[in-house]
Amino acid sequence: MAHDDNAPSQVLDGQDGIENALAHLTCVLVARRTRTTPERVTWQQYDVLEMLRLHGPMTPSSLSDALSVSRPTMSKALRVLKDQGLVQQAALGTDRREQTTSLTPIGREFLDRAAECRRDNAKIAASALTPTEQAAFAELCGKVAEAIHVAGQHAISS
Repeated sequence: MAHDDNAPSQVLDGQDGIENALAHLTCVLVARRTRTTPERVTWQQYDVLEMLRLHGPMTPSSLSDALSVSRPTMSKALRVLKDQGLVQQAALGTDRREQTTSLTPIGREFLDRAAECRRDNAKIAASALTPTEQAAFAELCGKVAEAIHVAGQHAISS
């Protein structure tokens, strides 16, 4: 039987349904972002760029703390982002060992394209849902995101 790309996705009821729905939505969103931002930025690297967009220049230690990753893991992510020209580092004050990391114009342009993709996705979602469904979807997404975040924090502290 041929797959119809225009047919709604089928998910199972219960836990499998939630898992499959999340997996399917993640796949669709990642595929759209990859088409818009083909630089092959990993999730973790994307998070670094978003932190810099939201908070401005940060030290690698501040970034690793904010994203709950080890210093060596952050160093590797920053090295790749620097090689891609998405971030730059400069000495912080007189101690040249302490660096501050900031977005480059290329990094800002990358994030602008990613944001445009998010806005397009939001428009598509809004066109598929009634205003009441939109409000419920936004509320439920926030609730699920917070629960996943809290569960991740508990796993880190355990």
